[in-house]
Amino acid sequence: MIILGIDPGVATTGYGIIENKGKNLSTVGYGYISTEIDDFAKRLDSIYKQLRKIIREHQPDVLVCEQVFFYRNTKTALNVGHARGVVLLASIKSGLVPVEYTPLQVKQTIVGYGWADKKQVQNEVKKLLRLDSIPKPDDITDALACAICHSYLDKKSKVKSQKSKEEIKKSRREGRRIRKKKGSKR
Repeated sequence: MIILGIDPGVATTGYGIIENKGKNLSTVGYGYISTEIDDFAKRLDSIYKQLRKIIREHQPDVLVCEQVFFYRNTKTALNVGHARGVVLLASIKSGLVPVEYTPLQVKQTIVGYGWADKKQVQNEVKKLLRLDSIPKPDDITDALACAICHSYLDKKSKVKSQKSKEEIKKSRREGRRIRKKKGSKR
């Protein structure tokens, strides 16, 4: 199964393509769609056209998109929502049924702790896909994390989370330590 993960954004939309072969995951490719056009509607059109091209080129079996979860800035949330809508439209127009996961679901599945920080997720993606380095910009890693999440949660998949209970506890302790250091409460 070829899985296309998407982290939607107006300026930068990350994508990551992985292949689920039985119990193994491999990276097919990754990158980002950058829109530097001033006109907002043209930016959305650019995302749509570039994403359709990626879908035609890689022929994924499923498109997985990160849901808009929470933004303090309302304008940012609305813009990301527009980009997400374009991603979902490109998926449907390409004959794919889109699947969506919240950032909390992705973190829980990848790291074993829903409140894991970005660095924990990046390191786990690097490890799971046997990458030499963490892909940049962060949107790429988020897209790959979405694809990995789907490979674990999809009922037809044979890939299951490799996290032991002890590793999950360790991830949770690390997350608590980081939040405590930053002064945030959960």
